[in-house]
Amino acid sequence: MKYKVVITEGEDGWYVVECPSIPGCVSQGKTVEEALENIKDAMYGCLEVLNEQIEIKGGARIMEVAV
Repeated sequence: MKYKVVITEGEDGWYVVECPSIPGCVSQGKTVEEALENIKDAMYGCLEVLNEQIEIKGGARIMEVAV
């Protein structure tokens, strides 16, 4: 699955990158390339945490779906 990210250059010269589809998922890097690699790690971590926070109610069950 692909996600869109937003990259901006900070006042300190570092690149800040965030993934609007994953609330709170932000990273940075000295170069655009480094920032993109770092956001991949951050996105993976954020998605892992979100998956762990799922609450099951009533007769519901969790299923995995690949996109």
